[in-house]
Amino acid sequence: MTLPEPSTHAAAADSEALAAAERNLCGLVNALARQIEGHIRERAGALNLTAAQAVALRELTGPLTMRDLADRMGCEPSNATFVVDRLEEQGIVERRPHPSDRRAKQLVLTSEGVALRDRLLGLLTEGSPLAKITPQEQATLNDLLLRALQ
Repeated sequence: MTLPEPSTHAAAADSEALAAAERNLCGLVNALARQIEGHIRERAGALNLTAAQAVALRELTGPLTMRDLADRMGCEPSNATFVVDRLEEQGIVERRPHPSDRRAKQLVLTSEGVALRDRLLGLLTEGSPLAKITPQEQATLNDLLLRALQ
């Protein structure tokens, strides 16, 4: 029986340790995402919104096209359209002509939508899983996640 060379054994151990660390980080990121989703769902329900509607409202920081909103929501434009249709029916969002692209529409919050968004943002920050870390730690986490995504 031939034993593996020490350098090969060390490399395998290093690979196993790296895989375990990555598996752990992936688990933590997924757990945090689930906690944030649950928090959004709970807070949205308090305002008679779905979680998707709450995310759309959170992301509507100004006039956006449907494609831009879908990108921010992390979904397909058809899914964002469904959400926006419901928000429009409730008088929260309006579709307006895009100022420079006649083929596109911009999504704009109504005055009711602005007030609802303000209430939502207040609820989302209360008890958020991210509130457990300082603003400086949040900035560091943001930088690290951005680097990992590049």
